[in-house]
Amino acid sequence: MLFKISFKNIKKSVKDYAIYFFTLIVGVAIFYVFNSIEKQTVMLNITSDQREIIKIIVDMLSYVSVFVSFILGFLIIYASRFLIKRRNKEFGIYLLLGMGKRKISTILFIETLLIGLISLAVGLGVGVFASQFMSIFIANTFEADMSSFAFVFSSDACIKTIMYFGIMYLIVMVFNIFIIGKCKLIDLMQAGRKSERIRMKNPIVCIIVFIIAVFMLLRAYYMVTDGIGKIIRNPDNLLVAIILGAVATFLIFWSVSGLLLKMAMAVKKVYYNGLNSFMIRQISSKVNTTVFSMTIICLMLFITICVLSVSTSIKKSLEDRIEKYCKADIEISSGFYDYDETLDDLKFNGENNVFHLYEQAGYDVKSYFDEYVEYYTYNVYSLSDDNEEDIAEVITLSDYNKAAGLMGNSPIELKEDEYVILATNGVHVSRYNKLLSKNHVLEINHYSLTPKYDKCVDGVIALSDGPGVGITAYIVPDIILKGCEPTRDTVIANYAAKTKKEKREIEDKIRDMDVEYGYMTSKIEAYDANVGIGTMFIFLGSYLGVVFLISGAAILALKELSESTDNIERYAVLRKIGADEAMIHHSLFGQIGIFFALPLVLAVIHSIVGIKFSMMVVSMFVRKEELISGILATSGIIVAIYGGYFLLTYLCSKQIIKSRV
Repeated sequence: MLFKISFKNIKKSVKDYAIYFFTLIVGVAIFYVFNSIEKQTVMLNITSDQREIIKIIVDMLSYVSVFVSFILGFLIIYASRFLIKRRNKEFGIYLLLGMGKRKISTILFIETLLIGLISLAVGLGVGVFASQFMSIFIANTFEADMSSFAFVFSSDACIKTIMYFGIMYLIVMVFNIFIIGKCKLIDLMQAGRKSERIRMKNPIVCIIVFIIAVFMLLRAYYMVTDGIGKIIRNPDNLLVAIILGAVATFLIFWSVSGLLLKMAMAVKKVYYNGLNSFMIRQISSKVNTTVFSMTIICLMLFITICVLSVSTSIKKSLEDRIEKYCKADIEISSGFYDYDETLDDLKFNGENNVFHLYEQAGYDVKSYFDEYVEYYTYNVYSLSDDNEEDIAEVITLSDYNKAAGLMGNSPIELKEDEYVILATNGVHVSRYNKLLSKNHVLEINHYSLTPKYDKCVDGVIALSDGPGVGITAYIVPDIILKGCEPTRDTVIANYAAKTKKEKREIEDKIRDMDVEYGYMTSKIEAYDANVGIGTMFIFLGSYLGVVFLISGAAILALKELSESTDNIERYAVLRKIGADEAMIHHSLFGQIGIFFALPLVLAVIHSIVGIKFSMMVVSMFVRKEELISGILATSGIIVAIYGGYFLLTYLCSKQIIKSRV
């Protein structure tokens, strides 16, 4: 009998609270997908380095999954509270008919168990299906061979999902039993007639609290944007800023909830227009009773915006900079010296150039190259910007133009008394641009040279994985270095291969050659490293961002649906006094729209500062131009998910107040 009642209740609840069931299913699916990545990549033909990167990503996701489970658990418990509240009258009737609280608790236990089993079953089904697309995404990201790809089911991810969600539902069952045990019959029967009590707060106190909260927020903003160096030197400042920001957010919602109704009532033309007085009182009631929830949702949205914006920007930036800073397939360099303290200790050995080292070891490395360029770097004395003697790294004009030609850069022309500075590192660029703006005269080998340009040249002739790493050198006419001994030999080359598979095979052969050289890097190596970092950021960002987003939106949606159910009689009264459906729907739309917008607006304000701080932290990875594309992508995700929840909430609420008249 109890099972039959429970089953009917679930069937009835599915119609009114489809958003809740949908969110549970999505939560289970996401949890399974991100925890099954390791199993999905088993069938892919990838390198050992790529597999190591995936292992790191999997380990990171495992730790994040623990945190995600707490977020989803909070969502389930919070949702259960609203679902029980919505059924107060039903439970009161059960008690009037003689049913004991133990039996009501049993009904809730069976319902929660059935909801959990249904959500897990459907969610796992969706997750298993979606994980196959994740396999394709990973394969495309790492350019893996998918010839042996097959349908994959991760038993480990399935067991972990069932275990985590089983614990969550067990906690919910205990919570429900506790709530029913505290219920009183009179409260249950009169719940439908009770409205959320609006406690009129002192407006002067609210204004003072609001001003204090704003100052706290500005202080927190200043602390995190006053320079990354100060945060590094005193990490406690970041913790203080986070606490200040969280407390200020709570105080802002607390004060706004007290001022909202007062400010609206002061503007009588607006307040008494149509159903605005009803709508504003409803909004004030909701905000007043959900200050803590609004604070949590706002902070979750703030984290979502920052994490998604920065992670998508980093991924795109890492992919783009490979094309810019790795225009050749391989770079091999060899030093000619044992460096001690001064240039006088440099011991030149002309036979230690790159090709000679390979020939000595019995390898014809040139045969693997379709084209190559060899250039020399010199270390000579010069005068720095403070007129102190310094050591400068210099390249002749002819060598630079040869390397620039292979890398696809424009050649440089210099007069005999001119020089340019080649720099790709952001810190060095800033420093040397100041030097060039002063028309600094460069003293090298008894020659005095003046700058050709007032800014550095971003001409890449060395392979690097981004603007934070790269060559910084002076480019001078060949005659300036006549008689000087080179200190490093560098070869940049393109492989004699057409496909990426063939290039990997050539690179593996070169790496297997037993030759001692100073440094070797390649486009493939840089690509794998950058793709791994980018993929890790996008996975972690998407995992946390989407879970936070659906959790926050679902909590708001459930609150609104519960309110709509409780307000059926109020909407019936509005119809009786002459309000038409258009006015009622307009009022409902305004209520839900403002309720969804409040935490989002403050989260967007927080995120402006949050993204600025994030940019200081990852400035070596992301440029401002790339951040814009990340913000646009994040905006699209928020509009799709958060906006989708808002629209569904409005449609479901409209159906509830319409169908129960």
